[in-house]
Amino acid sequence: MAEKESIGLLALQEQVKNALDAHFPGFVWLRAEISELKQHPSGHCYLTLVEKDPASQALLAKASAVAWASSWRMIRPFFEGQTGRPLEVGMEILVRVQVSYSVQYGLSLVVYDIDPSFTVGELELARQRTLARLEAEGMFGMNAQLALPLLPRRLAVITSETAAGWRDFQRHLSGNEYGFHFRLRLFPALMQGDAAPASIIAALDAVAAEEASFDAVLILRGGGGAMDLVCFDDYDLAVNVAQFPLPVLTAIGHDHDYHIIDRVAHTHLKTPTALADWLIDRFAAEAWQLDTLVQRLHLAVRTHALAQTGVLDALELKILHAVQARHAEALHRLDTLEQRLDAINPQRALERGFLIALKDGRRADSAAAYQAGDRLSLLFRDGVVEAVVKHVRKS
Repeated sequence: MAEKESIGLLALQEQVKNALDAHFPGFVWLRAEISELKQHPSGHCYLTLVEKDPASQALLAKASAVAWASSWRMIRPFFEGQTGRPLEVGMEILVRVQVSYSVQYGLSLVVYDIDPSFTVGELELARQRTLARLEAEGMFGMNAQLALPLLPRRLAVITSETAAGWRDFQRHLSGNEYGFHFRLRLFPALMQGDAAPASIIAALDAVAAEEASFDAVLILRGGGGAMDLVCFDDYDLAVNVAQFPLPVLTAIGHDHDYHIIDRVAHTHLKTPTALADWLIDRFAAEAWQLDTLVQRLHLAVRTHALAQTGVLDALELKILHAVQARHAEALHRLDTLEQRLDAINPQRALERGFLIALKDGRRADSAAAYQAGDRLSLLFRDGVVEAVVKHVRKS
């Protein structure tokens, strides 16, 4: 039996190493996603890099990489300074590596540099695609069409309960110089990371369940680096904000550009304190208008009162004269009536020597009213004579 041709493991590994060294003599810029990242106490950083199918997200390739402490000390702060976010699992990166093959440990990639603009650029492309999709679906301006109350006091706030921006907002709003009072209710949510959009959407759903209790909903975050704020460019979150039944006010805390939820929100301000100032200014403007109206009303009333003082004085004098005239007229009429009554007073006739004949207590004006046998009462000045009619002689 012929002896089979064979090779030792070491020899095989050395051949592989020589082939790789010959094919990759220098550095390579590598695109990959971080699936694992571990920093050793010694200062080295060990990574697992992968490539996935864009459609199915199935794993296509996987490799180990290391950034030695001497390189990692420069790579990490440079990337964080440029992007505002640390390297983390799930992030797409462009790294400058050297292909290294060890006969004992196998293939590995040594990381010497990283391009932060690639990571930011990939996010910007995704952002532009999301903006185009939202515009095609008519999402821009939907929430802005909702009527925001002139004085929104009942506010639902979505943010992290430990965020400095939330504390600044509360302090700024409650400490306003005018003493305006606002009713705030916190709906806690994550404000950073891959889970943030779903967390904010859940908080929005909780607010919507009590829609009648609020005038508006506020989404707050106290700033951060570009990578920290990627969650606010999420498509699903933007759709929820655009279609929310209450006005949505955003204050994410960034200075350079709008994030997508700012574009679909009713109103956006740069920072939580700027949003607090905006709310206070609405109340202050209304209070100023009310004060102005009150001052104008007081002035008008005072001017009118002064103008009417002379009229009232003249009217008072006119009324006084009219009353005095009516009083004098009434006294004259009373005197006349008194004289007339005195003239027809039967007692005056009796005093002048006349007498009055009464039949059954009533005075008769004609002799025809009497007949023989009637009883009469004859009234004299000094007494009454009872008599009986003996005979009636008519003229």
